[in-house]
Amino acid sequence: MEERKRQPNVLFLMTDQFRGDWMSCVGGPARTPNLDLIAREGVVFTRCSTCAPLCVPARVGLFSGKYAHTTGAWDNTKFILSEDANIWSKKFRGLGYSTSMFGKTHLHGGSGDIISRKPMLEAYGFDAYDEITGPHASCKSRTHMTERWKELGLFDAFAADVAERGKTPFAKPSPLPLEEYYDVYVGDRGVEYLQNYTGDRPWFCHVSFGGPHEPWDVPEPYSSMYRKEDMPRPRPRMKNANPDRPRGETDVRMSVKKIHCTPEVAAEIRADYSGNCTLIDDQIGRIFDVIRARGEWDNTIILFTADHGEMNGDQEFVNKRTFLDGALNIPLIIRTPETAAKGGFVTDALVSLIDVGPTLVDLCGGTVDYPQCGLSLRGVIEGTCEKPRDYVLSELMGEIMYMDEDWKAAVNTHGEIYLLFDRKNDPEEQLNLAASEEARDTENMLRAKIIKAVAENIIQPSTAVQGSKALHRREPGETT
Repeated sequence: MEERKRQPNVLFLMTDQFRGDWMSCVGGPARTPNLDLIAREGVVFTRCSTCAPLCVPARVGLFSGKYAHTTGAWDNTKFILSEDANIWSKKFRGLGYSTSMFGKTHLHGGSGDIISRKPMLEAYGFDAYDEITGPHASCKSRTHMTERWKELGLFDAFAADVAERGKTPFAKPSPLPLEEYYDVYVGDRGVEYLQNYTGDRPWFCHVSFGGPHEPWDVPEPYSSMYRKEDMPRPRPRMKNANPDRPRGETDVRMSVKKIHCTPEVAAEIRADYSGNCTLIDDQIGRIFDVIRARGEWDNTIILFTADHGEMNGDQEFVNKRTFLDGALNIPLIIRTPETAAKGGFVTDALVSLIDVGPTLVDLCGGTVDYPQCGLSLRGVIEGTCEKPRDYVLSELMGEIMYMDEDWKAAVNTHGEIYLLFDRKNDPEEQLNLAASEEARDTENMLRAKIIKAVAENIIQPSTAVQGSKALHRREPGETT
């Protein structure tokens, strides 16, 4: 009798604010040899978009497979994903996996006593876990990491440093020593878990780094690893074909003085950001070494992505909260035992962050059998489907972005198109055609497509969760 092949292990690697164009495997300035390795052995999706260019909406969308117009997660509010919500991470227990999560989820509020919320992580489908928050939220959160910093006498210096920086763009090494830096802490937890795992079930391990999120504080030797002179120049600020076009959230972000960024400052923070990307890549390499040492490299699926990107000085500002490419475009690499055997390839197919869950579940023999909007990319990986999507959506602050092969359009809260770019003739988004005479017919066409796209991706609240609870609940005293 032929022995049944063991199910593949799954390493799901997540980062926070990692641009899709920054890895060396796609021509970016950061040296990422370990990501380059899985790129050679897997599929690189160069046109993956986040479902929301902000942490909470993106991560809720990732795990639920639903857009903000269904979940209500339009912003970084104190959102709590219900423990009984239909999310794909729960499927892996039923598929026979031992599950774990180390790092950031941002599914149940970004601060407070995270340690006490263990039941939530278990309800989300994880058997083992050590959760952290982002760099700013770590100053007002209780996690095992921040408790360790306090024991070592590091917490006060870290909090003071973050307070000094705010979100203003400048680069300076963290007061944390390299071995205690948050991305190293997350890498350590992933390494320790896989080194010590002795179970007889295949494992699903989610490692979610807090970087390369600002405040551009990567420690040495990574802080001085890259020269600012070698960094790619940022995209200039776009011009408006009609200066009187409607306005929206992107205009609000562009007007915030503390996140305005000159090309000179952009070069400095880009060099620091590149160092953080390489630091994360090194941590990923440590995890890869453990998988090899376990003899499981040839039977492990590896997926790498991010919640959203970072403007990094493009269009003269930093951070996210915009549908412009720096914040919208994210990395996506999927490496499977089969792609490793055949060799990897690059695709420019339009795909979304919400496609991650259905893809992983499908590759492991399961199905996402509840209403949601994500698509499995298995057909692309196996070469049977070249273009799984005709368009992608992204939503934030009541605004909706639609992008297809030819056009990108963003609608403000008044239903007006305020960003409009010709993707083929203006790939760097330098001329905003919104409300221009030349684009009148195009706007009318896109308005109809946006309405149709949103209608196609509406999930009724009654089918959004198991049971009677809403998809999320809010913390006491929080307003809607």
